[in-house]
Amino acid sequence: MEHGSYKDQSASTFSLAEDHTLANALRFTLNQDPRVSVCGYSIPHPSEARVNIRVQTTGDPAKEVLKDSCQDLMMICQHVRSTFDQAVADFKNNNGSESE
Repeated sequence: MEHGSYKDQSASTFSLAEDHTLANALRFTLNQDPRVSVCGYSIPHPSEARVNIRVQTTGDPAKEVLKDSCQDLMMICQHVRSTFDQAVADFKNNNGSESE
């Protein structure tokens, strides 16, 4: 859910049913984007699985910048996964040849 102004789309607060794990990763990727001037998140209440992410941009719509950051985060996760899988395969290949 997005909370913001219809007139100024460069600043919005997004409410997601998530926790610190995704919020902190999104905050990191958002802060890497040169279009973002301010970004942060808060947890309204510890017993609720909800996070509010505030995004203020230099002029681009905050919704588009958040979507781009989500895609960047997915690419980072895919890279980490493929690097890990390759390292496991290399370990198994090297470990198997040493046991003979």
